[in-house]
Amino acid sequence: MPPERLHAALRDTPNGAWLDEALASPATVTRSFAAAGRRAGRAPLPGAPGWTADEAARALLLSALPPGRVAAEARDLYHHGDADEKRAVLKALPLLPIGRDAVPLLLDAIRTNDARLLAAALGPYAAHLDQAAWRQAVLKCVFTGVPLAEVDRLEERADAELAAMLAAFAEEREAAGRPVPGDAAALLSRLTSRSTGDLPIEET
Repeated sequence: MPPERLHAALRDTPNGAWLDEALASPATVTRSFAAAGRRAGRAPLPGAPGWTADEAARALLLSALPPGRVAAEARDLYHHGDADEKRAVLKALPLLPIGRDAVPLLLDAIRTNDARLLAAALGPYAAHLDQAAWRQAVLKCVFTGVPLAEVDRLEERADAELAAMLAAFAEEREAAGRPVPGDAAALLSRLTSRSTGDLPIEET
């Protein structure tokens, strides 16, 4: 979601003027970031599907920082934030000029049992995860009930090793008399319907 689109969506809300004032004062980004839930509200943004007003405001505050500050600020705000603030940082990462510097934040989110953080960690910035970590995160989505539709580039990155992991998971569930989530079963079916030679096997 480009920052310009997030900003345009927020301008249509009753508290859009607050954001413009906050963006004009990068020195107070930490205070504004914490206040975004109260000042911008937490309602979904019709003009930015998948985003709430506070998430969009927080992402824009981070994207307005000087490039030399943004990685450190993102780490600090994530580690000191509540769940909503952590999720906003994760969703903002694709908008920020930080390269791979925020990969540790993804790994932290993937280790948690918070499904909302896990889903946010598997957005576009997850392109920076190595294939082994990405596979484990996808499997955790299956275990925890995070819809696989939340995983960015799922069809592109799914490989033979992920198919094997899903097959083992399905066998365990079936042996225990428990159903396999529909989206996981559908992905496994798509992967196994390809010939073995067509499924990429990437680094472990």
